[in-house]
Amino acid sequence: MLWWFEREGVKTRVEVLHLASGEYELHVTAGDGADHVETFRDPIELAQRQQEIQDRLRSQGWKGPASWIV
Repeated sequence: MLWWFEREGVKTRVEVLHLASGEYELHVTAGDGADHVETFRDPIELAQRQQEIQDRLRSQGWKGPASWIV
């Protein structure tokens, strides 16, 4: 699942991947291409962390999220 945030024409992507191992990866990709990855085993911890990141982005003036299922 992907969520996009935009600020001043720059996009930041928040993406959740469910791996074959059963773990989850949370990727945050900045407009400059820098990618930060966190790995989770617990989907509840993942959801809480994802919400923290999205709340932080909005508090910094990012608009979104817009989402697409991939």
